[in-house]
Amino acid sequence: MDTSETMDDPTPILPDLRPDSGPSRAHKRSFATARVIMALMLREMTTKYGRSPGGYIWAILEPAGAIALLSFGFSLMMRTPSLGSSFIVFYASGYMVFNHYNTLEKAINNALPYAAGLLRYPVVTWLDAILARFFINTLTNILNAIVIIWGALYFSGSSMMVDFWPIVEAMTAASVLALGMGTVDAFLLGISPIYRSIYKIITRPLMILSAVLYIVDDLPSTVRDIIWYNPLVHITGLMRSGIYATYDPQYISLSYVFTIAMVSLTFGLVLLRGYARTIVHD
Repeated sequence: MDTSETMDDPTPILPDLRPDSGPSRAHKRSFATARVIMALMLREMTTKYGRSPGGYIWAILEPAGAIALLSFGFSLMMRTPSLGSSFIVFYASGYMVFNHYNTLEKAINNALPYAAGLLRYPVVTWLDAILARFFINTLTNILNAIVIIWGALYFSGSSMMVDFWPIVEAMTAASVLALGMGTVDAFLLGISPIYRSIYKIITRPLMILSAVLYIVDDLPSTVRDIIWYNPLVHITGLMRSGIYATYDPQYISLSYVFTIAMVSLTFGLVLLRGYARTIVHD
């Protein structure tokens, strides 16, 4: 073959202008989404903990202070808690998983107004804002629960054998339920100003109705049958069963909790998909 003919060939080499294949585009999109979520998580950490004196330590001190006040108050009225001998361990076992649900649900239902300025950029979606708040608050609450419950067991001098699996199940159920209810509330709070007042009325007695201050077994059967429909009752009972080896609540139904969580999550995502832009711009 003549080398000079090859070198003198005037045909230019054109770049490949074909669009990326489906898998390649999906990979790039998922990578971009992960970067956006991580950036939103770092932003929340900086905003929430980086600008106040003490920073992250307040995330631990707030629930610890609430548990200490509950323990002190009820120890003046009762000689022993419903389970065990330590008021601090008893209230920590119920309060931490309830607090995880409560703070996570509120963080998710406020995700769109919180990130409204960033949602004007095409690269940031309403789902990114919700997932970022879900991940950062879940990680923070789990760390808090580990520190506070371990501290309660240590300082109370308790030698209880902790079963970690029910605790993992309870925290997981609380996370999924908060995600589902949070997306529904994000829609309702964004669409209806009246619902904000209704939401405050509904959530105000939630800790009393969620078996944080007591165990369901101590209630009359009629009240027990009614309160069973509160999914948080199942979660707090499951959490306590992991800390108290002798406590075996028979009323717990994780299938009921996850059914409510998944149904509410489905409705919430569908509604936000149609109305997220309206909520942000209003």
